[in-house]
Amino acid sequence: MARPDSKARAPTMMDVARLARVSPQTVSRVLNDYAFIKADTRQRVLQAIDSLDYRPNIAARTLATSRSRTIGVVATDYLSFGPASALWAVEQAAREAGYAVSIVSLPESNYRTISDALQRLASQAVEGIVMIAPQDVSASAAFMSFDNVPVVTLSSVDTGEHTSIMTDSVEGSRLATRHLIELGHTAIAHVAGPAGFTVSDSRIHGWRKALGEAGLVAVEPVVGDWSAASGYRAGLEIAANREFTAAYVANDRMAQGVLLALHESGRRVPEAFSVVGFDDVPEAAYFIPPLTTMRQDFAALGRRCIEAVLVRINGEPPLEADPLLPVLVVRASTARAPG
Repeated sequence: MARPDSKARAPTMMDVARLARVSPQTVSRVLNDYAFIKADTRQRVLQAIDSLDYRPNIAARTLATSRSRTIGVVATDYLSFGPASALWAVEQAAREAGYAVSIVSLPESNYRTISDALQRLASQAVEGIVMIAPQDVSASAAFMSFDNVPVVTLSSVDTGEHTSIMTDSVEGSRLATRHLIELGHTAIAHVAGPAGFTVSDSRIHGWRKALGEAGLVAVEPVVGDWSAASGYRAGLEIAANREFTAAYVANDRMAQGVLLALHESGRRVPEAFSVVGFDDVPEAAYFIPPLTTMRQDFAALGRRCIEAVLVRINGEPPLEADPLLPVLVVRASTARAPG
């Protein structure tokens, strides 16, 4: 059957039914994932939908079934590698589960913007919400006044109010710092993320923990804002202190700035100074030198978010998922301590 002329009209459920040789009611049941549809019938309907490029009327389906089959997503810092990767994984996992995604992107994250985003998604009759917002203080405050729709957070802290999917930043930071200690470094600086991010505190805690276990002193960290520019400024400060022979940096973008500052200051990496980052962005393997870092599985985090929100939507007990442990990826930016 020829595809309907898109200039004339969009394909309808009747077109799908005619092509699949079933009734419109059967098409509706397939779209709404009824369990008792025969496998071959379901396959014919899905093939007809794909052939015709049919797009269901979500509003009509919501009225008919009281379910929108839509998951809302609130995303902040969505241009950065980590949140963008998690957002992509959330979209893919939702689509595979038969759900559409409605995204609210926030240029800044605070109590007001997050509250507005949650209410906006709730007004669209989304069945659940995934929150990709690392500013945990603001997110937690907003959640306290929101209880209309199941919410799952991609976060670094368990709020106790909603299901949280996390990377173990404390243990990951401890492992990153221990790698430097095992290479013989005893004066290890830390470039931290900004205040207001629980992940910043978690990574400071892991760094301090590793140093304490080794009987080493932790000086005050140098604070950045996650950007390469702030890492560069921190790197100049660290390079001026000749006692430091290594630095653990809270993310790869800041680590890139640190590497440039060390180069300009004449501190050769890794011969005179070692650097470890966190995230394993795609470019990390192509820094000069290639960056040793802690790899986060952002795709797995995104998939877990959808699994957790679907459990809540279906009225099942909340998913209890252990934090994902990042993996140390050793490259050329670390070596044994000099002298």
